[in-house]
Amino acid sequence: MEKLAKLNISEEDLESEFSHLGYQSGFGNHFSSEAKPGALPVGQNNPLKCPYGLYAEQVSGTAFTVPRKLNQRSWLYRIKPSVTHEPFHPRVPSHDYLISEFNQSSSSATPTQLRWSPFGIPDTKTNFIDGLFTICGAGSSFLRHGFAVHMYAANASMEGCAFANADGDFLIVPQQGRLWITTELGRLQVSPGEIVVLQQGFRYSIDLPDGPSRGYVVEVFSGHFQLPDLGPIGANGLASPPDFLTPTAWFEDKAYPGYTIVHKFGGSLFTAKQNFSPFNVVAWHGNYAPYKYDLKKFCPFNTVLFDHGDPSINTVLTVPSEKPGVAVVDFVIFPPRWLVAEHTFRPPYYHRNCMSEFMGLIYGNYEAKADGFQPGGASLHSCMTPHGPDTSTFEKTIAEEDDAKPAKIRDTMAFMFESSLIPRITPWVLKSPHLDNDYYKCWTGLKSHFHQEHLPENGELHS
Repeated sequence: MEKLAKLNISEEDLESEFSHLGYQSGFGNHFSSEAKPGALPVGQNNPLKCPYGLYAEQVSGTAFTVPRKLNQRSWLYRIKPSVTHEPFHPRVPSHDYLISEFNQSSSSATPTQLRWSPFGIPDTKTNFIDGLFTICGAGSSFLRHGFAVHMYAANASMEGCAFANADGDFLIVPQQGRLWITTELGRLQVSPGEIVVLQQGFRYSIDLPDGPSRGYVVEVFSGHFQLPDLGPIGANGLASPPDFLTPTAWFEDKAYPGYTIVHKFGGSLFTAKQNFSPFNVVAWHGNYAPYKYDLKKFCPFNTVLFDHGDPSINTVLTVPSEKPGVAVVDFVIFPPRWLVAEHTFRPPYYHRNCMSEFMGLIYGNYEAKADGFQPGGASLHSCMTPHGPDTSTFEKTIAEEDDAKPAKIRDTMAFMFESSLIPRITPWVLKSPHLDNDYYKCWTGLKSHFHQEHLPENGELHS
C-alpha cells in the first residue's frame, strides 16, 4: 500500500490495469512498441536527435557477432539513460542464501534422492529479492556456463527499488500468488500456472497483489531459452509461438529520490542510487524482451497404443549446450492429458538418467507419487540416481492388470528443470526442516513379484 500511495494509484485501479494489460504475441519475433505515437525513430536506430528528446540505448543479449539467427538485442528510447546512477556498492545487508558459484566451499554433492515439503512464507516483511534462496546448481556465472535452481517465498512488494541480473536469465514459475512485474519494456501479470522469462540485464520490480507468494526459479548462465525442435512431430504441437506474450511499452516520468537499483553480479548483490524511475522507456523495438506463457496452452503428445513415452516429449523451453541434443536446462511439464496405452505400466517408469532432474508441483497431484509430493514442494534426482513411482502407485497400477480404461489426468501441473550438469546442493536446504529424511521409504515397500516358473502373457501386445 505504501507503494500505491506514492504513485497516487488506488489498489482497485492497479488491479484493473494489470488485469487488462495488452501484449504482443509470438516467440523470438522482432517486436516494436511505443507508448507515445511517433516515439520510435524511422529508418535508423540511433539518430542524432530521437523523437520527444529521448535517449537511444541498446541492450545486447548476445555478442555482436553471434550468427544472425541467434542474435538478440533491443533498442530502447528512454527519458534518461540507465547509466545515470551513482556507483555500485556491495548490498548491506548481503544475501547469504543466494549463490551463483557452485564449488566445494559453497555447496556439496550427494547422489541421494532428495525431497522437500513446501517452504513456509516468512513472518517478517520480505520482498521477492530477499525471499529468493538457492536450492542447487552447477557451474559458474563468472565462466558463463551452468545453471542455478532457486525458490522464493515472500509477502511484500518491492518498494523504491528494481532488480537486475547480470548473471543470467530467470525463468520464474509462480506456485502461490500472482506477480505484477514492471519491466523496462512494459508490464506483465503472471499467475500460478503461467511462467515468465526475465532475461539477463533487464531491470524490473515485482509486486505481490495477493500477499503471501511462493514459487520456483531456474537461472541459466549460458545462452537463452528457445523452443525445442519438433522433429518428426512436424510443424505444430507442444508450446505454440503465438501463445508467448511480450509486454507493450509503458513508462513513468517522475522524480524518485533515493531509488535503488539492486544488481546481481557474480552471485553477489550490489546497489546503486538514482533519482528517477528506471521504467522510463517510452518506446522500444527488438527481439530481446521478457515474455510469459500460460502452461494450460501447451499441446501435449502421448503414446496411443503401448509403452510410456520419454518425458522430453513435454519440453516447453530449452537452453541447448554445445552438444547436439543435450541441454544445459530443459523446462518440462506434466500437464493434464489422456492415458490410453494398452498392456502398459502408465505412470512414469523406473529410471536412472544421465541428466539431473529437479521437480516441482504447482497444483494438484503428481501421478508417480501418491503421497508426500505436495504443491510448493520439490524433489531432486541427480545424475544416475534411481527414481520412479512409489510403492502405493506401483501396487495400485499393476492391480488393475489389463482392465485399465482410458483415463484423463486432471487438475494438475507438475514440472521439471532437467540439466546435463550435475548439481551441487546448498547447505541450508540440506539442513532444512523441510527436507524429507524419510523420502527413501516410499520405495522400500516395493516387493519382488518374480515367479521362477511363470511367464507373463503378453501376446496380446502383438495381436
